[in-house]
Amino acid sequence: AIYEKSLASDHPEIATSLNNLAGLFVAQGKYSEAEPLLRRSLAIKEKTFGPDHPEVALALNNLADLLVVTGKYSAAEPVFQRALDIEEKVFGQIHPNVARAINNLGQLFNTQGNYARAEPLLRRSLSIHEQVFGADHLLVAVSLGNLAGVLTEKGNYSAAEPLYRRSLAIKERALGTDHPDIATSLNNLALLLTAQGNLQGAEPLQRRALAITEKAHGPNHPDVASDLNNLAMLFNAQGRYSDAKPLLNRSLAIKEKAFGPDHPDVGLALNNLAMLLVQQGQYAAVEPLLYRALAIEEKSLGPDHPNVAKSLNNIAQLLGRQGNITASQPLLRRALAIKEKALGPDHPDVAISLNNLAAAFTEQGVYISAEPLFRRALAIREKSLGLNHPDVAQSLNNIAMLLDKQGKYIAAEPLYLRSLAIKEKAFGPDHPDVALVLNNLALLLVQQDMYGAAERLLRRALAIREKSLGADHPDVASSYSNFAGLLSASRNYVNAMPFLARSLAIESTFLIRELPLLPDQARSAQLRQLGNGWQRPFGLIEQYFPAATLALETRLNRHGL
Repeated sequence: AIYEKSLASDHPEIATSLNNLAGLFVAQGKYSEAEPLLRRSLAIKEKTFGPDHPEVALALNNLADLLVVTGKYSAAEPVFQRALDIEEKVFGQIHPNVARAINNLGQLFNTQGNYARAEPLLRRSLSIHEQVFGADHLLVAVSLGNLAGVLTEKGNYSAAEPLYRRSLAIKERALGTDHPDIATSLNNLALLLTAQGNLQGAEPLQRRALAITEKAHGPNHPDVASDLNNLAMLFNAQGRYSDAKPLLNRSLAIKEKAFGPDHPDVGLALNNLAMLLVQQGQYAAVEPLLYRALAIEEKSLGPDHPNVAKSLNNIAQLLGRQGNITASQPLLRRALAIKEKALGPDHPDVAISLNNLAAAFTEQGVYISAEPLFRRALAIREKSLGLNHPDVAQSLNNIAMLLDKQGKYIAAEPLYLRSLAIKEKAFGPDHPDVALVLNNLALLLVQQDMYGAAERLLRRALAIREKSLGADHPDVASSYSNFAGLLSASRNYVNAMPFLARSLAIESTFLIRELPLLPDQARSAQLRQLGNGWQRPFGLIEQYFPAATLALETRLNRHGL
């Protein structure tokens, strides 16, 4: 206001002030207030400098960045493209400003799932930075990380990892080992290792990133909240729910203090905490968190933002866990419609919504409605991600399971085998996702009385899970239980009992560890889920009477909980 009184309303310094005020609104999550300021700033610069000035390109980039944040991807593309055209016209093909503009456009395509257009742009941006600054400049490190990010999205983990490691090495040489930018690289590398199933390798990187950020910024900085969230998600993947929960609570508290209670980052933190609680069966505690997250995102981002779709999907998952599949379907349909509108019909995130809706139909036994959705999701993933992406493997597994449920074993088996081959190639032979497909394929073979082949697969799945997840993870208990089921199906009850006993013991260990931390309703839900484990050996008594001892021991053990 002071500037506008002392300067003309279209003075360049007014444009700068408008841009700065818009930046403050963006930091506060007040996006609707920021956009008109950025558009006015752009108009002033165009009038003052002409349409092809670098200052105009800078204003275009700022506006496009906001459009991306608010999910207006199709509107952002021509704005980024115009900025790039200006930079190339003014500076030529090889200039840092051109590299920045190319990177912005490439990152937009990455967000849109258009990896075929994103990758060459990010490679060109990297090449320009290397030509201008040399191989060890910090901007080269940033470009390496961005290119590694799109390779990770494509599932090309083996190509992404050396880029992330080179980026980290450049930063450590230039900045030292305790700079906040080092934490960013450590996080990126840790997330990649997690995707590859190397949870043990990821944990020390996440912990080091958190320590660096806390030292640099103090314990209550938003970047600390992000690192806490990443470490919590790793614990969640390891089945360490009681370790993850306090980290997510602390992350949420930091974001609420830093941004206020209605910021989109608070909505994200609420969603992450809620989905952890869903896994623990704390449904009563989850519901208000999810609906609060949805309200925040609808208010700050608008009702048609992809983040709103994610919240709708999470609420639908909660309803499904509670057995209310019918109520979940309108939410899943709305989430799908939002993603199709915001991202286009062939985006990988659309495939996720298709899978979720298909899974709801599958749960209801409406297979005729589920299959075309699963197959459309597969087609999208094959087109956008390539034939050998892990998400393609997931879709193949989903279709195979659907066919399996309908007794179409011959049609299901090649899909399981292709899914397995993709995951082994992408993740290596010892990833938990490989174990999941091995388990599903084995159960298919059991249905066909192919016990020998099924046993080999179940043994391998069990070994993978024990190695990657730890001996007391719930998925390990599931593997032991499946193995016991196989041996029982082949009437090998003597050898089945130790596997069943081990499964029940792991479940008891899990319950003893987790139950004291849960409120009463959540404790009851978890006991309903796992507390009746004694019924499995009880069901074998008629065929194998010694199972009665295990049934009684388990019943007494669970009763004590």
